[in-house]
Amino acid sequence: MTGLTGHPFETGLDKSAANFAPLTPVSFLARAAGSFGASLAIIDGERRITYADLYRRCRRLASALGRRGVGRLDTVAILASNIPEMIEAHFAVPMLGGVLNPLNTRLDAATLAFSLRHGEAKVLIVDRDHAPLVAQVVALLDEPPLMIDVPAPSAATAIPGAVDYETFLSEGDPDYAWPGPDDEWQSLCLLYTSGTTGDPKGAVYSHRGAYLQALGNAVTFGVSQDSVYLWTLPMFHCSGWSYPWAIVAAGGTQVCLRKVEPARIFRLIAEHGVTHLCGAPILLSMLVHAPPEDRVPFRQTVRCATGGAAPTSTILRAMEAMGFAVTHLYGATETYGPGTACVKGADDLTEAERYGRMARQGVALTTVEDLMVMDPATRAPIPRDGRTIGEIAMRGNTVMKGYLKNPDATGRTLAGGWYHSGDLAVWHPDGTVEIKDRAKDIIISGGENISSLEVEEVLSRHPAVMLAAVVARPDATWGETPCAFIELRPDGPGATETELVAFCREHLARFKVPKTIVFGPLPKTATGKIQKFVLRAQAQAI
Repeated sequence: MTGLTGHPFETGLDKSAANFAPLTPVSFLARAAGSFGASLAIIDGERRITYADLYRRCRRLASALGRRGVGRLDTVAILASNIPEMIEAHFAVPMLGGVLNPLNTRLDAATLAFSLRHGEAKVLIVDRDHAPLVAQVVALLDEPPLMIDVPAPSAATAIPGAVDYETFLSEGDPDYAWPGPDDEWQSLCLLYTSGTTGDPKGAVYSHRGAYLQALGNAVTFGVSQDSVYLWTLPMFHCSGWSYPWAIVAAGGTQVCLRKVEPARIFRLIAEHGVTHLCGAPILLSMLVHAPPEDRVPFRQTVRCATGGAAPTSTILRAMEAMGFAVTHLYGATETYGPGTACVKGADDLTEAERYGRMARQGVALTTVEDLMVMDPATRAPIPRDGRTIGEIAMRGNTVMKGYLKNPDATGRTLAGGWYHSGDLAVWHPDGTVEIKDRAKDIIISGGENISSLEVEEVLSRHPAVMLAAVVARPDATWGETPCAFIELRPDGPGATETELVAFCREHLARFKVPKTIVFGPLPKTATGKIQKFVLRAQAQAI
């Protein structure tokens, strides 16, 4: 360091193998296998995998990939449900120094083909359940990557031209001496965002970021060696919010789930003593509205983390009644998933105050360096008054390195040394942030700002409403007015437009009440978020 040459604290105190190693989440598995190798790492139906077995399998996969020509910073893509092989890929590819690209199983073939070309994948690991989709993808590629076929219970026919997964593993060395990263800033994962316009952007994660995010999640969510984590969150989404690494870091057990079905979720929770699960708000809604015959009682309290739009008080109350303790998180693909968490408030809150606080996005995770709600124009922090609206920004080791091959988008998103979320929020005196809307979702009616989230919260309290989404609709007089799209509960009392408008007038200022209400199924993204850009287009056409 300048000015410190020759200083006693800078002389003879050098980095060596004894006191420094690049941070990598792969080390979590090496430790787990050495410390409690006989402990159960993964449950998948009747299948059981111990930590010792998991480590051997991951080393075989890494070794086999290397023998097939995959090297440092080469991309290995995987298209799979929440199966053990997806967990194995999250350790084996980084072991080799490669970059893992988990692909969204719910995207169309053209988008997946773009991702494979853009990321230059040399290998594609495929869950056979998705063979028809892969056939469409391969038809769009001039040079398909080496394909590895993972058998699935419901798909008997092998993928043409692909190597069987277990056969491929047999090519590898179970004692492979994995090199790990040359530097902890080395790229580890490539995650494509599901953008609403243009081509997807590929967020790049580092070994250091993944290591710290995993630990931050484990601390925030209270994960330990006794934890049993059920995979209700897609592992392709932000690498499962880094939980493939976080659960291994703690030495817990992961329970795989190919398809999110309420009846199966309740059964697995009871059967395996599940303690933790994550998911988008749509998951909570599915559990709450599951018919009585699908519900299996369980004794333990299950910690449930959810991201996306804040859960409504109705959903929170129903989840608690079933035995779930809900934690609201906030983040993005660009922040390795969760960047903030809503921590417990004071004990003397009323029920309404408690649910209101639980819906906040909360405070920064331990491993996030800094969180701010800023004035978008000046990038100065806004007052912590709970009223002034600004943009959420974060910075630290758990912010992506940037977008692959997209310096312009990287520069805009990471401008001024901050990750700019595009989410508008207020900052409370206690340091918690509360999202009011996406910048593009604020409705400006007659010069007044209307939070679509506020209107949705009120609509969701109606006993007939299962899901509500509110967007702006052009209005000749007011510029914009709220337009509500409603998905009714199949077993509910039903509701008319007149009834819902009257209900809103009881709980909202008159200018915030929707002028238009549309009934029907709501379009959702691959991760269960409501596609407001689709609804905005529909509102424009009404």
